[in-house]
This record gives sequence, structure tokens and C-alpha cells, in this order.
Amino acid sequence: MGLNEDMERVALQERELRLPRLDFDLAWELGVRLLSLAEERSLDVVIDVRRFGQPLFYTALEGTTPDNVEWVRRKSNVVARFHRSSYAVGLKLKLKNETLEEQQGLAAADYATHGGSFPLAVEGAGVVGSVTVSGLPQRADHELVVEALCLLLERDYAELKLADL
Repeated sequence: MGLNEDMERVALQERELRLPRLDFDLAWELGVRLLSLAEERSLDVVIDVRRFGQPLFYTALEGTTPDNVEWVRRKSNVVARFHRSSYAVGLKLKLKNETLEEQQGLAAADYATHGGSFPLAVEGAGVVGSVTVSGLPQRADHELVVEALCLLLERDYAELKLADL
């Protein structure tokens, strides 16, 4: 599966995985679903659900480090800036053989275009926050978030997941 195919699938995920609202209860439910998936699979991840400027759910599981916390911050900054998943922004840049620093003047210390942060779009309001995972390879971080959103929204993950490598 190539970069173009992943880009098309991520765009579909972003169009399809929209929330009816983003309040404390929904953010908590999404965070707990991610936590359950991580615990069932013994994954060492940091999980962050936020409205821009306001953390709503956060946990760091055993085996994570302060570096994972920084990855979460940097990946969620990409979503806040571009209203696209950090994986989608990274794929687009990779296809152009560019970096955010070259293209936008954005420092790598503050922005990471690696998979794992996904825009939380609310019907009628647009992108208002992000959900971010750090601790796995970037494509796996991205897919864990998509799987949890599918569970939350009662969508068939098999229809929206990235193709197997």
C-alpha cells in the first residue's frame, strides 16, 4: 500500500469520523475507549483528548516516557494548525519531499507530522479539537485513534481502516 492510497483513506476517515458534539462526557468516553484498547493489547501509549486549548482526557500508561508527552504536544499542534490529521500532513509533505520547517517555517521542536493525532470535527462546527496517541509506530498510533473513533461512533472499522502493509 503506497502513500497515495494512505492519503486517500485518511481523507475518507477525516470526512466520515465526525462527532455530534465534543463535551466532557464524549471526550471521556473516547479516552476510556482508547485506554481499554491499549490495556487489552498491552500498549505503552500516552492518550490525549482535547478541545483546542483545553485538555479533556489524558493518561500516560506504564512504559511511556516524557518524550511521548512531547510527541503528543507536537502532533496535536499540527492538527490545531492545519485541521488535518498529523499523519495526513506528514504524508503530503513526504510526497513533496518537504518539511514543515521548509514549507511553513514551523519548527520541528513544536510540530511533528507523524501519525497519531486526529482532528475532532463536530457536525456544523468544524474541527474543534484533537485526539492524540503516542508510543507506537506512527501508522499504528493513527490507526488506534481511528479504531477508537469507529467504536465511539458505531462505525465499521474494517470499512475505514488503512490497508494492511
